[in-house]
Amino acid sequence: MTALSSVDFCLPEHITPEIFLRDYWQKKPLVIRNGLPEIIGQFEPQDIIELAQNEDVTARLVKTFSDDDWKVFFSPLSEKDFQQLPEKWSVLVQNLEQWSPELGQLWNKFGFIPQWQRDDIMVSYAPKGGSVGKHYDEYDVFLVQGYGHRRWQVGKWCDASTEFKPNQSIRIFDDMGELVIDEVMNPGDILYIPARMAHYGVAEDDCLTFSFGLRYPNLSNLIDGISKGFCHQDPDLNLSEFDLPLRLSQSEQRTGKLADENIQAMKQLLLDKLAHSKAFDALFKQAVASAVSSRRYELLVSDEMCDPDEVRSILEEDGAFLSQDNNCKLLYTENPLRIYANGEWLDELNIIESEVLKRLSDGESLDWAFLSNLVNETEDPETSMDLLLDSICNWVDDGWALIE
Repeated sequence: MTALSSVDFCLPEHITPEIFLRDYWQKKPLVIRNGLPEIIGQFEPQDIIELAQNEDVTARLVKTFSDDDWKVFFSPLSEKDFQQLPEKWSVLVQNLEQWSPELGQLWNKFGFIPQWQRDDIMVSYAPKGGSVGKHYDEYDVFLVQGYGHRRWQVGKWCDASTEFKPNQSIRIFDDMGELVIDEVMNPGDILYIPARMAHYGVAEDDCLTFSFGLRYPNLSNLIDGISKGFCHQDPDLNLSEFDLPLRLSQSEQRTGKLADENIQAMKQLLLDKLAHSKAFDALFKQAVASAVSSRRYELLVSDEMCDPDEVRSILEEDGAFLSQDNNCKLLYTENPLRIYANGEWLDELNIIESEVLKRLSDGESLDWAFLSNLVNETEDPETSMDLLLDSICNWVDDGWALIE
């Protein structure tokens, strides 16, 4: 049978996912007291300081010398960078789920937001008084207090006209506008902040704040994906209609001139074609899926190799499950069913592999009984338990799946 993830959503009892998405998502902030107690004790400050010095980590060190003198230093960081620090400073480490699968599994607490919107988990350590200043982000974020206490203020909506402090190495400002939240977050508490809302966090003591960031793709990403789709066409996709010359009305003009009206006419023909082409719809679907399933940070390669016999032995035990490694971005599209992992369309999967990965991407944990029944009930000569175990080993090695 299939065992659904035992992790409940992190929302308050009186706020369902429907209510949150309708009333709060990208509209207003929300404080969730003790929404994620599971994060308490996973890391301590020294863990993050040491991790920030790893050459494979993406990290930033922010030093505050005065209200008008902020300096930021980027990885690789070394022990020397943490010597002779000012009283107020902060270190931030990105993509933390790559270093802690246990932390990555806490993404399931936010399962009411599709995983294609996940960016990464960032952690910020600061001693008392430390901060990264008053700022806003272009992405939605759930700020989870994991250690110590941090005071958060949330203020006005920001946009491209927001003025930043001059001559600073980070984008910060002074004007928070009218405060809508001014609260101290305790370990396990969550603060949801919509994109483009001003916010300001100051450590009350040694503290760790974990940022579960979510963002939509930008148009540049999508256009890049469309371009790649035209250059490396899916053999099942007929885009020959885009090879035909355009037909334009012609007005009298100088021999060397390319008139603006001609350019605008071509633009309109292009937009009309894109709006009514089923072939482009399929290409666009593939471009979007590839873009939103891509990782922003390079995936670490493990030297350990998974053994199929060992996987079988573990899964046959009661209480063992196969689940998605949330360090991976795994998703699917339908009509037809296609699975994507870390920006790649997995076009050589058999029926069983597709079904297993689809369920993993939906947050399900699969036990041995379910996998056995799936293989036995599938009338496909190209499938067997041995082949599935080989595939599971590949997924574990690639960082797509975990066995717990």
